[in-house]
Amino acid sequence: MDKKLMYKILLIEDNPDIVANIYAFFEPKGFELDNAHNGLSGLALAANNRYDVILLDVMLPGMDGTKLCKMLREELHDKTPVLMLTARDTILDKVAGFDSGADDYLVKPFSLVELEARIKALIRRHQDEHFQHNIQVGSLSLNVAEHSVKRDDKPLKLTPTGFKILHTLMSASPRVVSKTELEEKVWEQDVPSSDALRTHLHSVRAQVDKPFDKTMIVTMPGVGYQIIDPDKV
Repeated sequence: MDKKLMYKILLIEDNPDIVANIYAFFEPKGFELDNAHNGLSGLALAANNRYDVILLDVMLPGMDGTKLCKMLREELHDKTPVLMLTARDTILDKVAGFDSGADDYLVKPFSLVELEARIKALIRRHQDEHFQHNIQVGSLSLNVAEHSVKRDDKPLKLTPTGFKILHTLMSASPRVVSKTELEEKVWEQDVPSSDALRTHLHSVRAQVDKPFDKTMIVTMPGVGYQIIDPDKV
């Protein structure tokens, strides 16, 4: 990264060794960092400052990372990319993190080189102006300007990554989008992990399909995924 181009990171982490290592690695590269040692002070910093990315530990004193992230998204309407740092690596833990509004998930212990790659990818995607139109598939509508999705005029809550997945599927509809193509559209070359897409799709389906009678997101085994208008099938 060009050292003339400074990015600001909010690190919400109470482990002093992790904090020291992250500072030592990123400051010489031109990043500016703020650190909060508990959830409440982290929320206050996020509310009163602008950051390019937030690194958020899940297990925090005062307020856990999942609750903090949910408050950022739902109460403060903060769209800053959030990368969760945690020792928990089950699918359910990841789903909980993504459902709270996190964009990425890195399991401890992690490589600082990988962390840097994830941060750059999140910042790049956040700044990307690729999505520039609104889409309608059946009763499902996606408004890019408002970053909103509705089905049958009912607002749906999607994470930023979930929004990109749905946008990609709706843009291609009714064509089937391969797993590889979908990952490249959403994450470019920086796919978080082998099950990241599956985890995010689980959350997207919980919003788009679960509350309704007819399914719109279809899995084509061995081929990929598609969005369909169930009333035209």
